[in-house]
Amino acid sequence: MAVVTVHNVLPSSSLVDLKPNVSTAKLLARSASRRAVASSASIRCCVASDQEVHRVVTLKNGTNSLEICRILNGLWQTSGGWGRIDRDDAVEAMLRHADAGLSTFDMADHYGPAEDLYGIFINRVRRERPPEYLEKVRGLTKWVPPPVKMTSSYVRDAINVSRKRMDVASLDMLQFHWWDYANSGYLDALKHLADLKEEGKIKTLALTNFDTERLQIILENGIPVVSNQVQHSIVDMRPQQKMAELCNLTGVKLITYGTVMGGLLSEKFLDTNLSIPFAGPPLNTPSLQKYKRMVDTWGGWGQFQVLLQTLKKVASKHGVTIPTVAVKYILDQPAVAGSMVGVRLGLSEHINETNKVFSLVLDEEDVSSIKEVSQKGKNLLKVIGDCGDEYRRA
Repeated sequence: MAVVTVHNVLPSSSLVDLKPNVSTAKLLARSASRRAVASSASIRCCVASDQEVHRVVTLKNGTNSLEICRILNGLWQTSGGWGRIDRDDAVEAMLRHADAGLSTFDMADHYGPAEDLYGIFINRVRRERPPEYLEKVRGLTKWVPPPVKMTSSYVRDAINVSRKRMDVASLDMLQFHWWDYANSGYLDALKHLADLKEEGKIKTLALTNFDTERLQIILENGIPVVSNQVQHSIVDMRPQQKMAELCNLTGVKLITYGTVMGGLLSEKFLDTNLSIPFAGPPLNTPSLQKYKRMVDTWGGWGQFQVLLQTLKKVASKHGVTIPTVAVKYILDQPAVAGSMVGVRLGLSEHINETNKVFSLVLDEEDVSSIKEVSQKGKNLLKVIGDCGDEYRRA
């Protein structure tokens, strides 16, 4: 079993003009200091062979760290709209994913029964699996509060609800979302969350759907976030235009969702014409509908077919599927620590195909062909804005 260590490095050229102020200088100095210490390695991976790529990543900020699987099981699909979820079948499916090495689960306080399912699952693990197995299981959740006054007691009560539902003394990771930047209460909330982390109620603190400007402000305020979860796919490359540069400078990592666009990036939608009623696969889930709108904004269905054809050619070359290529391409992007693959627990399963991501190596020709067609679409940073701006536009 080989162990591979990869250190962060500063990019050779700037992707984003950071604010030239004292606070940014401090961030750069802190980043340089972190890189000088061996214990600050950002990725430590156990691989089954010399050809299998990194499976495990350590998210880190100062003394705060958490090791997760680089492919996360996304539980948005438990919130309704994807089919009825049977509790027992769902928990069994979670066990199968963890048994196969896919042992990191991502959820949120508003994803229906997701946190409750994790609580049942983790108790099954405690009873039925050895202690060393339990040490590898991770439950990442999100807190998405309304923009009310962020008092210490309000924040504490909300986190206690998630701790109770997930049946854990300490949340492995709390990812924080905020709707309105005009309301600076997000800094109050994060400071209270940092206090709870110091108390041991939260192991690591992170963000979801924050833009580059606000991430910089948060870091300048000394909040020790380890990651930011953002939408990122071959269609939506916005995180690589601004966010990745700041992440590379500071050590913060990206966790991506929408990486297979709810299933649009798959053979199922190759050579289909959705403009003809009932001619193609139905867009019958919230994620398919959401990411179809993203396709329309990026370049339309015709251009998307060119992308799928390119991905199919690469996939056939390596004996894998289009989603496998789509995930691997994003995992290889700067600052990306992990990518989400949504799971329909007890309804459908793609464990074997998902695990093939770890042994897939895209060569220069593959990357060049994918990048070329990706760049033929519109620049979504100009159309939509930075990461998360799609949730904050009037």
